[in-house]
Amino acid sequence: MDEKVSTISTPIAGYRPQLTRLVCLLLLVYFALSSLWAGHPSEPRRPSFSYLADHCTSSISPIGTEEFLTRQKELAITLHNLNGSAAYVTEPSANGLFFANVSTVEWRLSERPLLLIITPKLEDGEIHPKLSVLAPRFEATRAKLLPIPFAQPNEIEWIEWPEEASPYELAVAALGEQKDGGIVFVDSATRYFVVDGLQKALPQAKVVAAPVEIKQLRERKSKGELEIMKCAHETTLLSIREVHKRLYIGMRESEAREMIATALADAGLSNGGCLTLFGDNAALPHGSGSDRTLGQSDFALFDCTGNLLGYQSDVTRTVALPDSKIPSGHLFIWERVQAAQLRAHDAARAGTATAIVDEVARSYLQRYGYEKYFTHRLGHGIGIEGHESPYLVGGSKDIIKTGHTFSNEPGVYIEGKVGVRLEDCFYIDEKGNAVLLTEGVGGTAKSALKP
Repeated sequence: MDEKVSTISTPIAGYRPQLTRLVCLLLLVYFALSSLWAGHPSEPRRPSFSYLADHCTSSISPIGTEEFLTRQKELAITLHNLNGSAAYVTEPSANGLFFANVSTVEWRLSERPLLLIITPKLEDGEIHPKLSVLAPRFEATRAKLLPIPFAQPNEIEWIEWPEEASPYELAVAALGEQKDGGIVFVDSATRYFVVDGLQKALPQAKVVAAPVEIKQLRERKSKGELEIMKCAHETTLLSIREVHKRLYIGMRESEAREMIATALADAGLSNGGCLTLFGDNAALPHGSGSDRTLGQSDFALFDCTGNLLGYQSDVTRTVALPDSKIPSGHLFIWERVQAAQLRAHDAARAGTATAIVDEVARSYLQRYGYEKYFTHRLGHGIGIEGHESPYLVGGSKDIIKTGHTFSNEPGVYIEGKVGVRLEDCFYIDEKGNAVLLTEGVGGTAKSALKP
């Protein structure tokens, strides 16, 4: 028994030194690679920002059926008041989402149109919407799965058109009186070939872009919309602040851009991203950057957006790092842009012309000779689209109303030297005052070090 044990164990014992050396070598390689990967500044670990999702996204609800029904009825009443029985036509779009919960996310646009048609109908002395949906026949089953809210879903009129037929000729039946010389209003985003097809099918009718009365239905935001927008903007700003903590001198624009996209996604926003520009790259307001590294004398500009339940955010910060050595002249510009933004915010009240708010910011920068470097409008409306009417811009005759939402983004851009922009969005409350959508997380930037 002892001999057998000895015979079997002898060869293994002979290999022990080699096995020991091999294991040690593999361990050395492992620890060396781990150290290199973890410590190399140009190849950082992908950070996690999942804790940002706890801020508010889980507690926010999408727009409910009742609100969609209210929008549809308001549209029907507006159509009736405009022309007695005018029709409204939209493709999947921002307005398709607003009125019928159908955007290009739910239905991608192609050469085969899907049309949403709303007309007013009078029942028992009250105006109600009639909804018709024109869809390609071979896609009809998929179209009927769209989450279109309607008072009586079984009363939606489905118009299926085969490939050999004209969809516009088939749509005529849904347009009622409009085929005999009425008016068909189309969403301004509707593609021209659709407008042209409708006009040819309705030679006696007028097919025209929807007037301001219809556009305004989407401008003034409801309480539900504002809650979603607050969450989206707060989350975007928190993401910028968290990434700001992780910036370092020598970091590349692409690295920072990837990090902020990760933060926005981890925070629960979809289609999030940031225009990320370092130093004089930011002197081009919509510059694409050159993947330059962040220098010690450079500002870093982040213009960020994300989508939450169909609503967009838009926040811009121009930041410095604790170990930055920003030229005093550049810091002076940052402070002037900040002051212009605050003055414009105070000027934005219900009843004020949007052009006046733009002028307040522009006039302030003019005192210091920077007005000529402020090359774009002060702000835009925001909601389902990142840019929508009304706008804070010179020459506009629009009047600010309760429920309106705007960006407030003055900037100074001196090509070859420096670019500074600060952007915060606000809404007009029931008292007519401007309230920041990021008020819940501290609002505007306090300094270049405290975004």
